[in-house]
Amino acid sequence: MEKLEEFKLFAKHLSLVSGAVIKKYFRTGVEVDSKADSSPVTIADKKAEELMREEIMKEFPDHGIIGEEFGKHNESSEYQWILDPIDGTKSFICGTVTFGTLIALTFQGNPVLGVINQPVLKEFLIGDSDSTELNGNKVKVRETNNLSDAVLLATDHFGIGEYFDQEKFNELAKQVKLYRNWGDCYGYYLVATGFADIMIDPIMNIWDSMAVIPVIKGAGGIITDYKGKDAISGTSIVASTPGIHSKIIKALN
Repeated sequence: MEKLEEFKLFAKHLSLVSGAVIKKYFRTGVEVDSKADSSPVTIADKKAEELMREEIMKEFPDHGIIGEEFGKHNESSEYQWILDPIDGTKSFICGTVTFGTLIALTFQGNPVLGVINQPVLKEFLIGDSDSTELNGNKVKVRETNNLSDAVLLATDHFGIGEYFDQEKFNELAKQVKLYRNWGDCYGYYLVATGFADIMIDPIMNIWDSMAVIPVIKGAGGIITDYKGKDAISGTSIVASTPGIHSKIIKALN
């Protein structure tokens, strides 16, 4: 894509300005509100998305926006910026660092650019399906060919059973070397940077999934839905190193 480098620089800018807002509220005991679906939201979520939307509309007025907190803008545009200002709001509220900002750019519905930004740790991970970089350095998933050598991550253990077979997931968790709930976007960060091998989410919204798809692909990983089908049109995610992905899908299903 001709303007990909320009878009990457702008995604970095969005990460810096939103990160400054988020850090201002981190571990300050911010008030927590509940959205219609009972999920939590804070002033940090809202302020960070508001600022990113303002910057996008100023720099690319013809582009569209889909944000978790404030919905859609300019839906007819071929380019859509998809924003989750704080993916892992529960983690943010609890003062842990397993949260981040997700920024994706799609062209005609396909994610061409994805960002996972952890502002507190100053970790900026960006991928374009061909390569993924952490703070300017290329990263790759690790080579793992056996489930017994793998590190498995998930956001919410009991949440699996709300959408898929809990017992099959439990059996997979027993087969791997280590299973932990270091989830939300940070789980995908750990897979892309070679510190974990599998990240599973049974339910995903567009603002959860679109950024992590090019990040995982660019790092050499495989990302599908829970059934092994296209992650772009799916509502769940299984991301892993290539050598074990088919084994994971078989075990889960």
